Amino acid sequence: MSGVPGRLVEFVEALREHGIPAGPSETVDAAAALEVLGLASREQMREGLAAALVRRGGQRAVFDATFDIYFPLGVGAPSQDPVEDLAALRDRLAAALAAGDQTELTQLAGLAVDMLGEYGGTSGTGGWSAHQTLERLQPQTLVVRVLEAIRAGGQEDFTDRLDRDDVRRRVEGFRGLVRTEARRRVAEVRGRERVSRHAVPPAADRVDFLLASRAQLAELRRVVQPLSRKLATRLAARRRRHARGQIDLRRTLRRSLSTGGVPMRPSYRRHRPGRPEIVLLCDMSGSVAGFANFTMLLVQALRDQFSKVRVFAFIDACDEITHLVDTGAADPEDLGARILADAELTRWDGHSDYGHALGEFAERYSDAVGPKTSLLILGDARTNGGDPNLAAVRGIAAAARHTYWLNPERTALWSTGDSEAHAYAQVVEMHECRNVHQLTRLVTRLLPA
Repeated sequence: MSGVPGRLVEFVEALREHGIPAGPSETVDAAAALEVLGLASREQMREGLAAALVRRGGQRAVFDATFDIYFPLGVGAPSQDPVEDLAALRDRLAAALAAGDQTELTQLAGLAVDMLGEYGGTSGTGGWSAHQTLERLQPQTLVVRVLEAIRAGGQEDFTDRLDRDDVRRRVEGFRGLVRTEARRRVAEVRGRERVSRHAVPPAADRVDFLLASRAQLAELRRVVQPLSRKLATRLAARRRRHARGQIDLRRTLRRSLSTGGVPMRPSYRRHRPGRPEIVLLCDMSGSVAGFANFTMLLVQALRDQFSKVRVFAFIDACDEITHLVDTGAADPEDLGARILADAELTRWDGHSDYGHALGEFAERYSDAVGPKTSLLILGDARTNGGDPNLAAVRGIAAAARHTYWLNPERTALWSTGDSEAHAYAQVVEMHECRNVHQLTRLVTRLLPA
């Protein structure tokens, strides 16, 4: 398949690789949208395809980045006359940022990448780098100049902070244009499929907890409430299905007498299972803390689905933090700092000591785990060479109804270095849980109805 239909099919396949579930019906809708909108306006194409292919929040950034690769603004080097030097380019950029001229900014992004971003020639090993371009251009240093141009020599007033924030947003938008242009140029050399697979940032729900930046973790905290509502609906529906119970053969046969012996209306042995109790035991050390924070917020948002929720945290000591999670839900960004400040999680050097922390939990909080309890242990199982204390884990798991260990590291890294993941996995069921997508599936599948 060639031409526009072939390009559209390649585009949809690239979206599926990034977790956007666009199937045959969505592809047909996208083709119909292109037939109606035509190819004259690129932005109309973008919005039409987005309406047909994007189904969930958080997917639009991935869609836009992939769209810019498969339906680029141009081909080859920019057609504008090149600027004389870096100083002239920065002058033009400052003027365009002050005027908010989006067309000029797009042209300058192309000129900047062509002038400053090339490395290694145009051979298969070369390309264009957005990072190299931005490091040489330094657009963030133009904020003061742009503010002076906007004020046109006037004095600072109460709107200065708003103007400064607006200029920063314009600068960040220009940085995005540079990244888009660099991806476009590299795709022409190395192929669209390869660049879309490796150069398009993943959607928020596919970002590894251990690799997420502060901004990405903040974005994840913002999706806690919508995600919790979706998961609550799934858990409630599953609970309703399980409440029907098994078929009561005697009552079904008795009821079938009125229909000539044909069991038209099966009768069920109905049971009313109680809502389960959830206990979280979270490693709060290092980068694992971001994963633990998000999971705590998610379970707290789902608290109506359970009869009781208790949360414990540890580094080299263990302490209950249920009350901190309750109050921290309204301010999730500061939850981690509040836990580290108010809870007693360290007694020695502040490094993870799974053996001592798990043993302390088994001794001090044995009443937290019972026959109705589902225990989730969150951590990377890296003991810093200490005793893993498998006996304590075995005792905790024996007291609980279910025990699961969610590990934010890739399975390939388990039991490498100081990790005792495989040793713990022989005692409790361990699952890889690197991102929100995996966490959602695990919560839906593992938590009891």
